[in-house]
Amino acid sequence: MARPDGRLPDQLRPVTLTRGWSSHPEGSVLVEFGGTRVLCTASVTEGVPRWRRGSGLGWVTAEYAMLPRATNTRSDRESVKGRIGGRTHEISRLIGRSLRASIDLKALGENSIVLDCDVLQADGGTRTAAITGAYVALHDAVGWLAARKALAGKPEKVMHRSVAAVSVGVVAGEARLDLNYTEDVAAEVDMNVVCTDGGDFVEVQGTGEAGVFARDQLDALLDLGTAGCLELAEAQRKALTS
Repeated sequence: MARPDGRLPDQLRPVTLTRGWSSHPEGSVLVEFGGTRVLCTASVTEGVPRWRRGSGLGWVTAEYAMLPRATNTRSDRESVKGRIGGRTHEISRLIGRSLRASIDLKALGENSIVLDCDVLQADGGTRTAAITGAYVALHDAVGWLAARKALAGKPEKVMHRSVAAVSVGVVAGEARLDLNYTEDVAAEVDMNVVCTDGGDFVEVQGTGEAGVFARDQLDALLDLGTAGCLELAEAQRKALTS
């Protein structure tokens, strides 16, 4: 069965990472996975939360949000509703965990970096695009600290591995990489894979949306996700050296 956009099963959507998209934050990246566009900004503050003071360790956390008309129908702003939804909390925590896997918090020193990931346009894979883009924004924020000699360790020791993420799934019985929205809503199995540039897993989230899945399907999806993450790691590297 052909994919809606004509891609091969193991093919990513066109990926673009535009650094410095916003002029104010210490790091900013507009990440595009096909029709999905997420603005990732990294904000640096001196000091750490009260519970971490005196530890010598830095802190990295994330917040995720979606603009009201990022999808084909308008959704109310969560700030107007007066509460943050469970999905938003879950994705924010996932992004934070993923980015902390890329950084040596001791070498960062007692500095805090907040990654804000705002979905401008959604077409599937917003959380994986956010992780992939936020890594580049975080890298630039660490570079900003290094230029001011505000790190506790050597700059090259702070960001000791890269982290990227991609969605995979089974659609019409076929394992596919980087699902767009049409595929995502039709998927029998849906999974998000977060990997380092060495191919190690940071986190895997997977569920059988329309039943169960076999071990060989799981293995195929993990292989597909790992290969996709390695392609994204190369895109991150090129963006950071451009």
